[in-house]
Amino acid sequence: MLEAEGYGVMGAAFEVYNSMGNGFLEEVYQQCMEIELEGRRIPHTCQQELKLCYKNQPLRKTYIADMVAYDQIVIELKAVSALIPNHVAQLMNYLKASHRSVGYLINFGQPKQLEWRRIALE
Repeated sequence: MLEAEGYGVMGAAFEVYNSMGNGFLEEVYQQCMEIELEGRRIPHTCQQELKLCYKNQPLRKTYIADMVAYDQIVIELKAVSALIPNHVAQLMNYLKASHRSVGYLINFGQPKQLEWRRIALE
């Protein structure tokens, strides 16, 4: 499900990592990813608000996803020394809140390689 689209997103992430390396703030990588996705003509929105509901009632609390590509793939960017279970839980909550089934957790903080995880909900 959405494998080809995910491949495009990850190609952009690898290009950003190979060009920039690690050590920058998350916001820097966010801007680089925007440029790279635009250059690859991958449709995306940044800082997309995800509304939450309880028993069909909207909540005041919302989540903000770093990016959503193809209007279907939630992308959460990090610039940390290592991904932890809380990061995975955050992405899973974003998927549930947005009623989307595929997300990518991408960490630019590793010194030797890009760290990433694909999460797919059934």
